[in-house]
Amino acid sequence: MSPMEPEGVQGQSTTRRRRTVRLRTLLIWLAVLPTVAMGTQVAVTAGRLIEQSEQLRADVAVSERVGAPLYTLMVDIQAERTVTASLWAGAAGAEEELSNRREATDRATAAFRGLAADPNASFGEVNRRLEGLAAYRQRADAHTGGADGTLAYYTGAIGAVIQAYQQEFNHAEDAELGRDSRSVVSMLSATEMVAREDTILALAGPSRELNSAGFDQFISALGAHRYLYETWVVPTLPEEDRRFYERITATQDWQTKIRIENAIVSKHTDIASGIRLPAEVDGWRSAHENFSVQMATLNVDRARKVLTRGEDKAAELETEVAWLIGGSGGGLLVVVVVVVFTTRSVLRRLHDLHERTVTVAEETLPDVVARLQRGQSIDVGVLPEVRGDRDEVGRISDAFARAVAVSVDGHRQLAAERHGFGLFATGIASRTGNLVSRQLSLTEDLQDAFGHDEELLAQLMRADQLTVGMRRQIENLLILAGGEVPDPHSEPMRIADLLREAAAEVEDFRRIERQALDETSVEPRVISQISHLLAELLDNATRFSPPRSKVVIRAEMVADGLSVEIEDRGPRVTPERYEEMNGRLHEAPPYSVLAQNAHRLGLFVVGHLADQLRATVTLRRSVYGGTAAVVILPRELLVATEGEPPREPTAEPAAPAPSAAAPAPRLPEERKAELVLHTGAGLPSRRTTVPAPVPESAVRPAPAAGPTRPALPERVPQTHIAERLRAPSAPETAVRQDTATPEEVADAWADYEHGTQTVDEELRRDQP
Repeated sequence: MSPMEPEGVQGQSTTRRRRTVRLRTLLIWLAVLPTVAMGTQVAVTAGRLIEQSEQLRADVAVSERVGAPLYTLMVDIQAERTVTASLWAGAAGAEEELSNRREATDRATAAFRGLAADPNASFGEVNRRLEGLAAYRQRADAHTGGADGTLAYYTGAIGAVIQAYQQEFNHAEDAELGRDSRSVVSMLSATEMVAREDTILALAGPSRELNSAGFDQFISALGAHRYLYETWVVPTLPEEDRRFYERITATQDWQTKIRIENAIVSKHTDIASGIRLPAEVDGWRSAHENFSVQMATLNVDRARKVLTRGEDKAAELETEVAWLIGGSGGGLLVVVVVVVFTTRSVLRRLHDLHERTVTVAEETLPDVVARLQRGQSIDVGVLPEVRGDRDEVGRISDAFARAVAVSVDGHRQLAAERHGFGLFATGIASRTGNLVSRQLSLTEDLQDAFGHDEELLAQLMRADQLTVGMRRQIENLLILAGGEVPDPHSEPMRIADLLREAAAEVEDFRRIERQALDETSVEPRVISQISHLLAELLDNATRFSPPRSKVVIRAEMVADGLSVEIEDRGPRVTPERYEEMNGRLHEAPPYSVLAQNAHRLGLFVVGHLADQLRATVTLRRSVYGGTAAVVILPRELLVATEGEPPREPTAEPAAPAPSAAAPAPRLPEERKAELVLHTGAGLPSRRTTVPAPVPESAVRPAPAAGPTRPALPERVPQTHIAERLRAPSAPETAVRQDTATPEEVADAWADYEHGTQTVDEELRRDQP
């Protein structure tokens, strides 16, 4: 059985009903969600603060462990650079002093490498610079490569130290500590600029001569250190450190430094080899040795205060986390208490409304709707009234009363419209059905009158088949409108005859193959309903399967009654589509659904008939890839066939095959089984009801001569096998006598001839 639409057609509805959440749960959610959000925010904030505190303590620990050796290394490299410049300039006693400075640098390097074992990016750059120290010392001793290159190496190493300090101790998590750390780095950079001035003046030596590049470097260092002190150091110093800095700048040594720098800028002399410095530079070294010590003291004190501030800040953060957790816990407790009391109060107020609403919804309203559907009057007093209460619960009650009133009015109008439409559709179906019945009677009369003309008879049978389809569609309208299909049968009908009658209702009846037909009969009151149900399923199967494929219908007894299975070779259908179609079979649709599916009402009709018969119809995928429709008829609709032989095997002599010339056994006179006869052209004749017996005087004499149908071929047993195999070697149990009627034999022979012609046509097409 195939669906009305092939696989792949979209548009099925899979709307699901949403779960209703209890009001208690909603109230709890209203409290839980903000609580969880607040708790999450507190946890995230506390985690961030704890992480920041741990980072500060880690930075302080690293600063205390590595900061002092790193600063000592910078100062020793600066001193070695200055003495190296003096050695290059030929100053007296520079070699001995350089040896002492190199030893101090080596000790600082070893101490730094022992403490800064972490191979991170900043410390790694310092270690990489220090690896080339020995090579540049050899170049300085040999005076190779030029003084600028050697001094540039020392400058690069000092820059790496300052950059490592900046990266490791920036305290980016705290703005205040970050500002203090940048102030320390600025002080180190300013000190390096002054140290560069000292190195450049040492490189001038006793001759006080510099090349142009050296003079430019001096001017750059001078401007840089004054800018750093004025812009980045002094404005960020605390009051105590600022007073200490002012005492340094007020000393005679610092004033000598300022005077010498100004003299170099204004009193230098251009010579052929470069620049000659003024005589005031001779007092630079003694002044630098004095104020550099004071500046180093300021740098160290400032760095230590930053570390102390980091410790205090970490402790403050931990205290803040404790207060945050404690305050949040108290707030959450208050929220829980408020939620509990609020929830209980709201639920108590809504309890009475719930009881009234349930009574109306479960008892009053269903009874009112049922009475309206039956066309009975209702008592308005049983419906809830609008009282006009102004509180929230009262307004909800009034809203429910209005909704009930609107619902009742809608059901009243819908019941009236449905009843009127049902009467309208039933009237149209009845009138049209009468016209179709008259047309069928006229067609039967034409068949009887012109049955000798095979070509005309074929056309009449074609018209008869289309008319039968029209009658079935009219009956569909009658069924969906709430009417009943008239059933003229008064006697039970065999299942074989019932299946044949249902197949004759289908336009493409030749493709229907009947198998395993059980010799059981059905009650006469349900014959038309069952036949109509099976005809709808067979028609759907033939229309939605390949034109040359067979549609198989089989019937057999099962535990629950009679099983009728219809199987086709139609297109594949998805499991979701099967679920939708089976839903149509087990649920009476409203008129709105019928209107949307006016072109595919077969399943609705089948479901309606199955509901009246208390039968079950299930659609599923067959083993051939098509669809199988399984109909289970209950046992109370079945009766035993009159004259049916017992089921247990008996030893009876085999009866010869019926001959076409022999008279066919007739059904009982009162039985009105509708059988399908076939003409010589292979078309079924219109099924007729066996007439009741009439007096002999009323019987008219038959025509003297008329066209006679050819006799059916007689089948001779065992004519197709070898001579020695024809007689059995041992006595066998005699088979039951064949009780098939001549109509059944003719039907089977017509199917056989049709299959033979099909095979012959296929063989001719295959031949070259």
